[in-house]
Amino acid sequence: MTQAGATRVWRPDWPCPVTAVLGQQRRGGGDPTMRRDDAGRTWRGSRTPLGPATLVVEPRPAEGTVHAEAWGPGADWALETLPALLGALDSWEEFEPRHPVLADALRRHPHARLGRTGLLMESLVPSIIEQKVTGQEAFAGFRMLVHRFGERAPGPGAEHRLWVQPAADVLRTIPSWEWLRLHVDPARSRAIVTAARVADSLERLVDLAPDDADRRLRSLPGIGVWTSAEVRQRVLGDPDAVSFGDYHVAKDVGWALTGTPFDDEELAAYLEPWRPQRGRVPALVAMARLHRPRHGARMAPRGHLPGGSVSPGQRRGGP
Repeated sequence: MTQAGATRVWRPDWPCPVTAVLGQQRRGGGDPTMRRDDAGRTWRGSRTPLGPATLVVEPRPAEGTVHAEAWGPGADWALETLPALLGALDSWEEFEPRHPVLADALRRHPHARLGRTGLLMESLVPSIIEQKVTGQEAFAGFRMLVHRFGERAPGPGAEHRLWVQPAADVLRTIPSWEWLRLHVDPARSRAIVTAARVADSLERLVDLAPDDADRRLRSLPGIGVWTSAEVRQRVLGDPDAVSFGDYHVAKDVGWALTGTPFDDEELAAYLEPWRPQRGRVPALVAMARLHRPRHGARMAPRGHLPGGSVSPGQRRGGP
C-alpha cells in the first residue's frame, strides 16, 4: 500500500484546462517523466530545488477544483508551485488577436494559459537534445537518457513507470561514448555538459525578466534563439518567446494567417505588432491545429534509432 503524500486542493479563478496546460511540458508520447492514467490524472516526475518529487494532478471541473498529491523531498515545493504550473500567473487580457483566424482560435480555447515550471534545467536538457533532429530521434534520445541516468520518481512513481531526469552532477560525468549511444552528437552533448557545470547559476535565471534570461542563456555555447525560446516558454511562461529557427513554426504561421508559408525573417516582421505577446500567435495556431499541407516526402529518421511514436517529419529547430 502506497504511503499517502502531501495534498493540496486548489480552486482556480477560471475554468483551468489542466490536461492541456500540463501537456505543454510533455516531451513526446513516451515521455518517461509524465504519464496519464485511466482516471484522467496526470503524473509528473520532477527535480525541484528541494529534491525529486512525484506530483499527480486531478482536475475536478464539476467542483471547480484541482486535487493534487505529491511525494518525495520536493513534494511541498511541487504543491506550492502548482498554480503557476497550471497557468495562474498568465493572462491573455492584453493580447489582441488582430486576425479572424486567431480570434476564432481564442474563442475556441478561451481558457488557455501558459504554464510556468520554474525549473530551468528540466526544460533546457531536452530542448538541446531536440536541436536540428527529427522529433522521433529527439524523443527517443531523451527517453534513453532518463532511463539510463535518471532515477525512479519517489512514492508511487515506480508503480506508474515515472522517472525523474538526471541531476546536473550526473550529466557532468556522462562520458562522450555514452552520449553517442543515446544518439546525441558531440555538439549537443557538449552544450548539455557545459550547462550542467553552471546549473546552479542557470536555475537562478527564473528570477529574471524574460529578456535578461534570454541573454544569459544565449551566452552559453550551443544555446541559440530557438533553444532559449523553447526553454522560456515552459520555464517562465514567456508570452513573447517565439521559436525562430524551427522547421515548421514560421511556415505554419504564414500559411494559417496569410495562405503563404513564411521564413523566419518574414515571421519576425509579421509578429512585430504583437510584441511583447508574439509567442501567443504561434501558440494559437498550434492550438487550432493549423499547419500547411505536407506534400513532400517526410524526413526519414536514421535507421539505427529505436521506434518512437512521433512522426519522423517533425524536425525540431535549433540551436
